[in-house]
Amino acid sequence: MKKIVMLHGINHNMFGKRDPKQYGTVTLDEIDAKLQALGKELGVEVESYQTNSEGDMCDRIHKAYADNAAAVLINAGAWTHYSYGIRDALAILTVPIVEIHMSNIHAREEFRHKSVFAEIVKGQICGFGVESYLLGLRAALSAM
Repeated sequence: MKKIVMLHGINHNMFGKRDPKQYGTVTLDEIDAKLQALGKELGVEVESYQTNSEGDMCDRIHKAYADNAAAVLINAGAWTHYSYGIRDALAILTVPIVEIHMSNIHAREEFRHKSVFAEIVKGQICGFGVESYLLGLRAALSAM
């Protein structure tokens, strides 16, 4: 079975508690459960990982490469806008990468409008809450 790696970034362990106006009340566990259910329906395994450490995120991206993941979904949170280290780690991958955001980053603060990953990902999905993740999984599968 093909494996899709879902990478959750900084502060995502606080979904359900932080800024419900932007992120709703859904928890990270609920997001992962929805992704795994859809993955099962679509015939792929979804493996989720969350960290608040930039170096650990890079290490997990390297592991996705070594494990021959079929695709990578990433919601890096604030790292999206400035982490060239994570960008460089993602650039090692040769599989589809889909950038995901629950909120519409283009309708928020100016610093959130730019993604340093944009040039290397297959595409971006933002602004649809939890549905952004499910759309991202479908997009990754269609790009494989």
